[in-house]
Amino acid sequence: MQRQTDIWQGDLRGAADRGRDVYGAKLAVFLGGRMPVILRDDIPTIPDPGRYDLPGGGCEPGESALDCVLRETFEELSLRVRPTDIHYADVSWTTQGREVWFFAARLDPGCAAGIRLGDEGQSWRFMTVEEYLCHPRAIAAFQTRLADYLAS
Repeated sequence: MQRQTDIWQGDLRGAADRGRDVYGAKLAVFLGGRMPVILRDDIPTIPDPGRYDLPGGGCEPGESALDCVLRETFEELSLRVRPTDIHYADVSWTTQGREVWFFAARLDPGCAAGIRLGDEGQSWRFMTVEEYLCHPRAIAAFQTRLADYLAS
């Protein structure tokens, strides 16, 4: 995957552009010092079965990266994230030239009370950043994206 980092602070115009060829988007959601992560279903036909994932997924037709990550986060964890909660956006490209976005957002820790697992995944739990970065069952690509965010 080719990488190019574009970081917006308060300017998510590129991420909100519905005319871009977006494959998918992921979000690191910080609730205090913890992040909710999802244990993926253990189905061999899906990518990264049985591994810890961040909220997000594939874009539907006509969606922007921002639309996608906000929808997926609500579907997967019942968390309503607003565009103004997002403080970091990074884009990279698949070998086919499609965009893959990584976002970071901060929410009030009180929002954790409303987290509910959606239809996908075995369970959810909190991890600290350090736990996720070192966890043997975390998805390696997202460990890298999270480390890149922390280094920015």
